[in-house]
Amino acid sequence: MEADVLLSDGSTVHLRPIRAEDAPAIVDFHGRMSERTRYLRYFSPYPRIPERDLERFVNVDHADREAFVIVAGEKIMAVGRYERLGADAPEAEVAFVVEDAHQGRGIGSVLLEHLAEAARGNGIERFVAEVLPQNAGMLRVFGDTGYPVQRRYEDGTVHLSFPIAPTEKSRAVQEDREQRTEARSIARLLSPRGVAVYGASASGQGIGAALLGHLRDGGFTGAIVPVHRSAERVGGLLAYPSAVDARVEVDLALIALPPASVADAVSDAAAAGASGLVVISAGFAEAGPEGQTAQRALIETAHQAGLRVVGPVSMGVANTDPGVRLNATLAPRLPAAGRVGFFSQSGALGVALLTEADRRGLGLSTFVSAGNRADVSGNDLLQFWQDDPGTDVVLLYLETFGNPRKFARLARRMSRTKPVVAVASATRPLGLAGELPGPDERAVTALFARSGVIRVDTVAELFDVGLLLAHQPLPAGRRVAVVGNSSALSGLAIAAARSNGLVVAPGYPHDISPQAGAHDFADALAEAAVDDGVDALIVVFAPPLPGQLADEDADFAAALGSVALAGEKPTVATLLLGQSPPRVPSYPSVEEAVRALGRVASYADWLRRPPGVLPEFEVDAEIVTERKNVLSAYGISVVPSVAAGDEQAVLAAADEVGYPVAIKAAGGALRHRIDLGAVRLALAGPDDVRAAYAELLAAFGPDVLVQSMVPPGVACTVEVVEDPAFGPVVGFGLGGVASELLGDLAWRAAPLTDRAAEALVDEPRAAPLLHGYRGSQPVDRAALVDLLLRVGRLADDNPQIRSLSLNPVLARPDGYSVLHAAVEFGEARPRQDSGPRRLITPS
Repeated sequence: MEADVLLSDGSTVHLRPIRAEDAPAIVDFHGRMSERTRYLRYFSPYPRIPERDLERFVNVDHADREAFVIVAGEKIMAVGRYERLGADAPEAEVAFVVEDAHQGRGIGSVLLEHLAEAARGNGIERFVAEVLPQNAGMLRVFGDTGYPVQRRYEDGTVHLSFPIAPTEKSRAVQEDREQRTEARSIARLLSPRGVAVYGASASGQGIGAALLGHLRDGGFTGAIVPVHRSAERVGGLLAYPSAVDARVEVDLALIALPPASVADAVSDAAAAGASGLVVISAGFAEAGPEGQTAQRALIETAHQAGLRVVGPVSMGVANTDPGVRLNATLAPRLPAAGRVGFFSQSGALGVALLTEADRRGLGLSTFVSAGNRADVSGNDLLQFWQDDPGTDVVLLYLETFGNPRKFARLARRMSRTKPVVAVASATRPLGLAGELPGPDERAVTALFARSGVIRVDTVAELFDVGLLLAHQPLPAGRRVAVVGNSSALSGLAIAAARSNGLVVAPGYPHDISPQAGAHDFADALAEAAVDDGVDALIVVFAPPLPGQLADEDADFAAALGSVALAGEKPTVATLLLGQSPPRVPSYPSVEEAVRALGRVASYADWLRRPPGVLPEFEVDAEIVTERKNVLSAYGISVVPSVAAGDEQAVLAAADEVGYPVAIKAAGGALRHRIDLGAVRLALAGPDDVRAAYAELLAAFGPDVLVQSMVPPGVACTVEVVEDPAFGPVVGFGLGGVASELLGDLAWRAAPLTDRAAEALVDEPRAAPLLHGYRGSQPVDRAALVDLLLRVGRLADDNPQIRSLSLNPVLARPDGYSVLHAAVEFGEARPRQDSGPRRLITPS
């Protein structure tokens, strides 16, 4: 139950259960409280803690009585506790107190979240509290939880009572606080008032010196403090043996020291008041087990001091805001200021990525290279960029996922207002490669798609799409006009458009003569730009003749710019000669241009569709805890079957379920394998059953399942897997050996929205069989969607479910029948993106 947590100002503290050895620290904490704070907490002056009370305070059973402390270093800053009101009672009294110096930092809400989680785990359903009317801060903490709080005033005290089961409102409140605290922690890193640099040599050689030089030459507007044991000047700047000695406000520390020296730099930076660290140094988790241990110690030390950490093995951070001009990176030159936020997990690629962004004219707002991503991750940057007024587009280079469920949640929210483009390493998130039954790369793609993230395959494509989003509007649809002076290039554009899901508008391509001038070119572009049947323009231009005058190239570029930048339709261009005008994305090949436009058009489609909703279902809480009935608790019925192992039992089972019946070999690999002869259908009477059982007995052994016949349908399969990275993941596909062999399953993370469930039904390659194929009737798609929604809700509600399989599900025009279900249970694993706020180190 221990956790590092962020407070409202973005600083870190540690939360843990109270310990018996905390007694002296509790006495010290009590002594630092003002008389007013003691009175508001204890309803009396309470100047000192009696020994009997102290013994009770620090010794709890972690069930009926729990207490958490918030600590910074060795000092206790706050205490929160609950105590059950009677044996096995569903109610507990909750109270907490925060040291005066730390009030107003959001500590009370953090304590309440963690106490509520602990109480729910011990069967407590409701908290009660007594608060003095003048304790406005505490009343506000309870009132702002999102729980339905009941208040009653009696005998000079406000009596509060509220259920602690999470509600939609309480989750929204918690996520809003999470966003604000994480965003502030990053803002302090990217807009520092002063920067201390550790590891810059007096000789000017090495990584530290380069870092200092880039910071200095980039025009950083704050104070720069080189820290050096003996040198008076480093990099032409006054140096200090400690950052504290500089007597300036230092918010950020850059560390380029050997691993053994990093801890001292962390302590020094904390003493100087720093908010965060960028650790360039290598030799941590990437170096093996010893490095992993050193990295954990680094994060623990930093968090105890209230600091967030970028790295280790970071390439640095940057902010192009003219009021900051922070180049705390190993790149000697930053791209121009712009409105694109860029996150790179890779330290090694960081400099190359910045160089490429500069070459392609992609202006950046802020940049972070996370390296080992021991603390600050892409999720933190999404929280910051969500409300950053200087960022309109976000680019992500990801190698692994630390908390994919949180990433999906944050990206889904952010993509509604700002596009997110991500290139993910071919390495799948932990678990997807081995836990899912035969997934392919489409599983990861689908999880991106649900979040509205524009998934690209290469770094080059990351910049292709980023340029288009940064400089052009979103298309209103998928209809494109192809305009150019080369029929060969136009043909390539048409083929590329079709392969990227774009539709060439009627009347196009519009090919002007290779000998046409810039004026004719501008007229053709303008005609396409005002065409109501066109949503985007694809411009292709080849030099009419070898050796054409450069002046004419400039005229064509001006014509393109005047049209492309004047309208509301995005334009992409491929110019085989000359330069594209500023803010008109130009690509080396037609295929690259059209592919980028196709990605952006798909994102625009996603935006136009309403967000999916999580439907409400009636769940029978009384039977949900009975494992054998968990499916029926969620309204999922399975056609009954009876196991039998000899002829008499088979005949009795047939009488029980009612004729006509089906008999199936009971072996898991054989069940439903009609192609192997392991199933006998439509057996009308005892004689048919005897004959069929004799055949199955000879071929597959005595054990069979007897089931009543249901109307035929299209065989489908529904799967649930508890993936270590993503949590519960729901898969859907059509049944049959061919589908299993090809891995034709679509996947979505649970719980499913209505849109996600609809996409699951339509995504498998064999899905046309559901919609009526070669004369067959379409199945009841809405019924299948409802089934998937129920399965998704079940999987999300029950972390003890390891896997679930409904196979086959016979889908028909009038509904479906589930013929077999298998559920595997295990110990419930904690899910990363659930419970109270806490910092989860991604590594």
